[in-house]
Amino acid sequence: MILKGFKEKSNKKHLNKLLSQREVSVTDSKVKSLGVILNIDEVDDFELFRVLAAHLNVRPNRLKIIAFSANKKDTLSSWDACYNPKDFGWSGTIKNIELQTFLSTKFDALISYYTTEDLELKLLTAKSEAQFKIGILQTDERLNDLIINTNIKEFNVFKAEVHKYLTILNKIKNEQ
Repeated sequence: MILKGFKEKSNKKHLNKLLSQREVSVTDSKVKSLGVILNIDEVDDFELFRVLAAHLNVRPNRLKIIAFSANKKDTLSSWDACYNPKDFGWSGTIKNIELQTFLSTKFDALISYYTTEDLELKLLTAKSEAQFKIGILQTDERLNDLIINTNIKEFNVFKAEVHKYLTILNKIKNEQ
């Protein structure tokens, strides 16, 4: 138990270091690739994000979705990309190669769709090399470039707001 506390403290220290070194660069490059990090304990419908990607004119092959669960249940293995706290080591290290590949992918936009205060979810968002990060309002506002203040159950509101702000920021073509 003591080691678990030390591990959490080292991961928090690494997260704060990542967030303090983060440089926000907003360009008007269009969103052609999209990464999604979600907490499967809160939202378990991957199809919502496929619809969102289509709404943002992102091709299905340029969309990558990963899920995180604080529970270590074997039933979650039915999802292709579901990770849990065992995939994280000390000082923010990632033990899973597939998860590391996702984080090193330079997505045009990353959506962090979770409201829980899981340290691992925050690490995933902070370690991602995405150019533009979008999320739901959380206690640490340094994680995302665009914060949508909505309830996690109101996905249609979130989808409409993301589309609206990405259009305003000239990140997507408004084809209507």
